[in-house]
Amino acid sequence: MRVCVIDGQGGGIGSVIIRRLKEEYGEGVEVLALGSNAIATAQMMKAGANRGATGENAILVSIQQADVIIGPLGIVLANAMMGEITPAVAAGVAACGARKFLLPLTQENVEVAGVTREPLPHQVDHIVKVRLKEMLDHV
Repeated sequence: MRVCVIDGQGGGIGSVIIRRLKEEYGEGVEVLALGSNAIATAQMMKAGANRGATGENAILVSIQQADVIIGPLGIVLANAMMGEITPAVAAGVAACGARKFLLPLTQENVEVAGVTREPLPHQVDHIVKVRLKEMLDHV
């Protein structure tokens, strides 16, 4: 299974996700770190991603081969993350056929109604231990 983790700015959210994925599944999943900038990609690579790439084109090309995309909600919002998520990236991620697990964390003026606020580690654990496991069990 190929999992693309997309993040920007400092790559902190993506790094948490990648560490948990590797702790839980080791090399059972291929993790691609897709950063909207080089710093984010570098931080996610340090967290244990198998491969990494940076920028709009790299993200748009890589997600076409993904089974799963994980990242903050902003990856489907044009101009999110202080403009790092281009309209093309937001549209590409939203339209991609991969299953998407979006963390309801955003610096934008967006709130997802009906979602309880949980700390980032709890949200990531739910994705990794419950949602992704369900997918793997059905493959």
